Amino acid sequence: MLNRAFHGASSADFVWESKLPPNYDSVIEKVFDDFPSKLCKKDIFARLCLQNSFDGGTKKVWLDKNTGKLCLSISSNGLAITGIDDRRYWNRIPTDESRFGMVAYLQQIWWFEVDGEVEFPFPAGTYSIFFRLQLGRASKSFGRRVYNSEHIHGWDIKPVRFQLSTSNGQEAISQCFLGEPGKWIHYHVGDFVVEDPCLAPTKLKFSLTQIDCTHTKGGVCLDSVVIYPNIVIDLIIGVLSRLTITALVLIPSSAVSKNSVQPHLELVATSERVIGSGPKEVVAESNFQ
Repeated sequence: MLNRAFHGASSADFVWESKLPPNYDSVIEKVFDDFPSKLCKKDIFARLCLQNSFDGGTKKVWLDKNTGKLCLSISSNGLAITGIDDRRYWNRIPTDESRFGMVAYLQQIWWFEVDGEVEFPFPAGTYSIFFRLQLGRASKSFGRRVYNSEHIHGWDIKPVRFQLSTSNGQEAISQCFLGEPGKWIHYHVGDFVVEDPCLAPTKLKFSLTQIDCTHTKGGVCLDSVVIYPNIVIDLIIGVLSRLTITALVLIPSSAVSKNSVQPHLELVATSERVIGSGPKEVVAESNFQ
């Protein structure tokens, strides 16, 4: 009897509603064309914790199971990429290293520009936005992961530039050199704050550029743009600090290039990482997809 009572209480709507975003109805309306109307709150939470595709499969949204916070990812197919239709420059490559099953691979180009935007009813909170990139093209050989560095060039001459703006006037600009061939890295674009999601959905515009036409650049895979609540990033860092961190190194800009680039922290833990302007934006990648 006691076990039945405990199970009943743990499945009660008021327990699971507290785990859902306050505006979960708006999220459901945005993402799903046909969502079951009679699901209990526990089942709604479970459904939203799946990686749910929308906008023709170019975007995915899900709730982090530990925090109930909303995360969003936009595939390379959902971005405006200069020259993407010209096979002399870009190719679409199928891969199991992307949650979308496909990445955009740049062989060579003079004008490197990627733009994107999204309008979404983000719950209140502070969010970070990243581009997920890799220098080189990965493949499998005899069951082992290898990468081809044939086309990598031009990224050590000038840094790439990241920009973010929101519909309520928030802006962020950063720049960084691309490095570490063969590793997927999340490059931090900036942060934005949502204060009252009931007013209107938040509209974001973001870009990645390297448009110095004095040299070509190439050999980079573009997977996606990802948006995470900062509380989720902080949680992952806490887990890694106990389990997987093998080194914590402060790298000054002078060690990266003679050009001025802000210092950043790196957690050397796995084959993938996040690069940003401070410790909270830097997370080992295998736990940060």
